[in-house]
Amino acid sequence: MRIESVRAVPTVSGFFFDDQRAIKEGATQDGFAYDGEPVTPGFEDIREAGEALTVELELEDGSVATGDCCAVQYSGAGGRDPLFRAEKYRPVVEGTVASALRGRDATEFAENADIVEELPAARPTEDGGATGGDDGDSTDQLHTAVRYGVSQALLEAAALANRETMTETLADALGTTPATEPVPVFGQSGDDRYTNAEKMIIKGVPVLPHGLFNSVEKLGEDGEGLREYVDWLATRAVELGPEGYDPTIHVDVYGVLGDVLGAPYDRAAVTDYFGTLAAAAGPFDVQVEGPMDAGGREEQIHEMTELRDGLASAGVDVDIVADEWCNTFEDVRAFVDAGAADLVQVKTPDLGGVQRSAAAVRYCDGTDTRAYLGGTCNETVTSARTCAHVALATDAAQTLAKPGMGFDEGFMVVTNEMRRALARMRPTPEATADD
Repeated sequence: MRIESVRAVPTVSGFFFDDQRAIKEGATQDGFAYDGEPVTPGFEDIREAGEALTVELELEDGSVATGDCCAVQYSGAGGRDPLFRAEKYRPVVEGTVASALRGRDATEFAENADIVEELPAARPTEDGGATGGDDGDSTDQLHTAVRYGVSQALLEAAALANRETMTETLADALGTTPATEPVPVFGQSGDDRYTNAEKMIIKGVPVLPHGLFNSVEKLGEDGEGLREYVDWLATRAVELGPEGYDPTIHVDVYGVLGDVLGAPYDRAAVTDYFGTLAAAAGPFDVQVEGPMDAGGREEQIHEMTELRDGLASAGVDVDIVADEWCNTFEDVRAFVDAGAADLVQVKTPDLGGVQRSAAAVRYCDGTDTRAYLGGTCNETVTSARTCAHVALATDAAQTLAKPGMGFDEGFMVVTNEMRRALARMRPTPEATADD
């Protein structure tokens, strides 16, 4: 089954692009917007409407496979690729990428995805085409968002051609045995961290609530805001949760906790604080994502390792999650090899092709680091559905509910896609009865 044509359509994503540096440096909210000037290159405002670029691959039988190029909310921060502009990359997809894929066998997912992964960076030309050159990316490859979206379409194309689920197609390419039950879903609350958390509890979400503690104002001058929130959350989980509910509490602090506590991170003042979080959580496990932002990968690994070792020595049962400066497959490997985290977030848009995210999850197998297949609120339904199959194919430790910050919609999208895929992969009731 050949790929006949490639189209690219500018679309919208599920949330916004935010200038993380400006927010962490004290930008104040004005309603839903932010006052002040952006500081990260590429931003015209601190908060901008998110963008996506839909890629459609038309196959020779007339079927169409779809993927969405999209980038993380905090683009350009923590070593990530710069802000993604859909119109800028449309001619790249319909030029450079289309030329590489047109006429290819759609069933050859791994080979096709590798071809896209190896394409050089390109920029638009005046005639609407694309040419090689420096487009401002942090590498000499296509923007990660482009590789991400095209790989989604390639995975669906192969699944359509093979008449199977994307989970089966990817598992076959990886040589893995897929999960037989849905991967635990991690809900994200956005700034509405109380109401949305209660929604999660009532629905029995396995991992919650993210919390979006991205400023000292939210976290508290001494971290007291986070501690009080964890205590409230544990109480509400008992009051509102279904019978036997045993969630994992996972909060993201965007490096701000490091600003509050300060290095070195193995000293008693730091480990004691983490101990208060564990106590506030009561019977529930706690995970803290992005405890500090050291400004570079090696520095981040050093400080995360220092914190993890300090917590272990003090007997504090709080897991730490790598996010900042853990963007590419090579980054994931470095964090895992150093033992710098209990979990690494595999931030799907930052790794490029979905096969790269799958490989990063698999790299954690056999280590004491678990893989969290994450991403961003600023994705789309299409990318979220595809990632549900990546989670199943790799049997990740947890996966993110996305897109958007309303919680309910993203939880529905990811949960239902996994349940449908698993149902398709099991024998039908009729076949079982016939046997």
